[in-house]
Amino acid sequence: MSDEPADEPVEEIDADGRVLRVVARGEVRAGRLRHRAVFIAVLAHDGRILIHQRSPLKDLWPSRWDVAAGGVVGVGERDDAAAARELGEELGVGGTALERIGRAGYEDDEVALIGTVYRIVHDGPFRFADGEVVAARWVTFEELDGLRRSERFCPDSLAVVLPLL
Repeated sequence: MSDEPADEPVEEIDADGRVLRVVARGEVRAGRLRHRAVFIAVLAHDGRILIHQRSPLKDLWPSRWDVAAGGVVGVGERDDAAAARELGEELGVGGTALERIGRAGYEDDEVALIGTVYRIVHDGPFRFADGEVVAARWVTFEELDGLRRSERFCPDSLAVVLPLL
């Protein structure tokens, strides 16, 4: 069972980001359909990055570590609004200015997306009320390099977010 509803409506998009049709999230996952996503990198004032471990109930890459909060953009939702929503849902952070730092496509055997990347500087505290995050910790970028060799991370955020930081 997943904590994301398989019938949640999602926009399938083309390689240029134009909406093709609205389909169920389960269809997006099953067919590896391209969709919009947002990524929010959380940095501390001392330069460390917040990494978190995803719930084992996630429909994509359960229990993996991630370098960004974020998720699928809703039907008709602006990227900025989706990023603010995801930040609130996953980390319990609201009212913080989001800095848009880029946009990139990502595709592999499991997912196809176009992601908008944001950065915030926020030292916490954080709340993981919705159950999507089961652990979190601050790491330096040097520590992150070491962890990437020993832990499993979400490949999309590594590919899309890290080059922009």
